[in-house]
Amino acid sequence: QVQLVESGGGLVQAGGSLRLSCAASGSIFKIYAMGWYRQPPGKQRELVARIQSGGSTNYADSVKGRFTISRDNAKNTVYLQMNSLKPEDTAVYYCNADVVVVGGVGGMNYWGKGTLVTVSS
Repeated sequence: QVQLVESGGGLVQAGGSLRLSCAASGSIFKIYAMGWYRQPPGKQRELVARIQSGGSTNYADSVKGRFTISRDNAKNTVYLQMNSLKPEDTAVYYCNADVVVVGGVGGMNYWGKGTLVTVSS
């Protein structure tokens, strides 16, 4: 029904930047909130940033001032610009979205498969 595909992960040195993208496709009627979560090695998945369809955002304290989330509603795509990266940002980053599918009566939550970000010191 709905697929979320992340791209843009990779290896970067501390202090560097990466931009993640996540494109949603399928039988989409409307997308409400979209967001990025991450799971560091050996730890639980945690919220990084989230953006509502109207543009309001919220961020984890650990990334405020360094990461920026944005979205292109026409393309059903969400982005995460990551600057001043630190080794502790190393994680698998997952895209998440609340989607109403065509013919659906309510939103469902979907996840991408994740993209690995590795920050070397």
